[in-house]
Amino acid sequence: MLSRVKPLERILAEGTNQEHGLKRTLGPWALTAMGIGAIIGTGIFVLTGVASATRAGPSLTISFIVAGIVSALAALCYAEVSSKIPISGSAYTYTYATLGEFLAWVIGWDLVLEYALGAATVSIGWSGYFVNILSQFGVHVPVEWANGPTWGFAGQGTAGHANIPAAIIILIITALLARGTKESGTVNAVIVALKICVVLFFIAIGVGHIVPANYHLPPHPLPTGGGMDMGGFTPFGWSGMLGGAAFIFFAYIGFDAVSTTAEEAKNPGRDLPFGIISSLIICTILYIIVVLVLNGVVPYYTLNNAFPVAYAVNHMGLSWGPAASVIISLGAIAGLTTVLLVMMFGQSRIFYAMSRDGLIPPSFTRVHPTWRTPIYSTVFFGICISAIAAFTPINIVGSLTNMGTLFAFILVSIAVPILRRRHPELRGSFVLPGGPYIIPILSAVTAAGLIYYLRYGNPELWGFFPLVWFAFIVWLVVGLVFYYAYGRNKSTVALQQTEGLAIAQPPVN
Repeated sequence: MLSRVKPLERILAEGTNQEHGLKRTLGPWALTAMGIGAIIGTGIFVLTGVASATRAGPSLTISFIVAGIVSALAALCYAEVSSKIPISGSAYTYTYATLGEFLAWVIGWDLVLEYALGAATVSIGWSGYFVNILSQFGVHVPVEWANGPTWGFAGQGTAGHANIPAAIIILIITALLARGTKESGTVNAVIVALKICVVLFFIAIGVGHIVPANYHLPPHPLPTGGGMDMGGFTPFGWSGMLGGAAFIFFAYIGFDAVSTTAEEAKNPGRDLPFGIISSLIICTILYIIVVLVLNGVVPYYTLNNAFPVAYAVNHMGLSWGPAASVIISLGAIAGLTTVLLVMMFGQSRIFYAMSRDGLIPPSFTRVHPTWRTPIYSTVFFGICISAIAAFTPINIVGSLTNMGTLFAFILVSIAVPILRRRHPELRGSFVLPGGPYIIPILSAVTAAGLIYYLRYGNPELWGFFPLVWFAFIVWLVVGLVFYYAYGRNKSTVALQQTEGLAIAQPPVN
């Protein structure tokens, strides 16, 4: 299973196919803006509330630092590998070139979970802020149509029938992405600038309303029932702080979406590492400041909702509070929209790469003759993601997204030393400091640690097994069934090995 490796020279050749390949339109600052567009969004505007109320409390600040360190280690690994293998497919392509087809399929299937459920999580947060804006103007969306079902699990927020606004925004983003990369990239760059301004606006008005006592509150009833937390700076203990780090890790996953744009970057060997690292640094600094302000303005246990930043503004007692809340909500909506753009962009490119390798049906390589975008993949996943967003609680889809992301980070970290050993001739524009083992090992171990702490604050099956672990295992099993039923026999590498044929790049359309 591990010996079926896709030849690296073939991988690199696919990225230079000008006739059937994707259009190169993205420069270093466009990639940085894309990274910021994915990173600043759900983590800061949505998940901070759930994480504070159910996991970390005021210690969420430390949670963001822990998650940032884990992300930085993984980002360094991504930067080296993406500069050497500048091809669409992100961790999937890197794994295929180093660890073989079987694990490449596992990681590709895992990335479907990361990007699809990630987009669903973002759209649920988008819906929360959108409904908040409407309420400021006297328009009240019925609760049952602004929230999906909770599936009977406690602590999953407000129960409803279906989250209609979340489903609608997914379909709108699908239409935009189908139109073209350059157009969606331009929209992203404009909204990223607006989003950063709104984050700075919240910091500016919030600093003067911090109540120091909110960092050390007395014990309060648990959101899931059954007792009290411990109060203080770490009301759920240090395990809760690490559980918060695992949950809000979602906030950092945007940088790996940058690596999925390799075949559309003008100079991928130079621009990808720049976009990955610069976007991560900018966002980490802003995150830490925003969380300090958020938990200082309102008690942590009141934040279990999908629009915590606007909620905090509503409780500052400003004479122009409703207007400030609308400004924050508009910025959050803009920010979450860019996250949706990047995540759904990355999703379609992962399936484009897998389809090109024959592991999934060839229809996913269809590129629109005029727009030059993977039209079938984009539309298919747009419909699927909109359904998930309408009927799934944000806590569950957010945790599953983190699970998929952390697992991908582990395999990319392992790929670094293997790629150096198998292909010493490759010279990327970025090389990990400290040799091929120290940072990759630290990255893999810390990512595995956060996977363990994802169990904290999540529903459990049979009283002991976390739902997020169970759902991830089921997803992998379904993927393996599909691989052995279709992909293992249809892959271009398999055909080359079994028939002794040189498989050419499959034509599209």
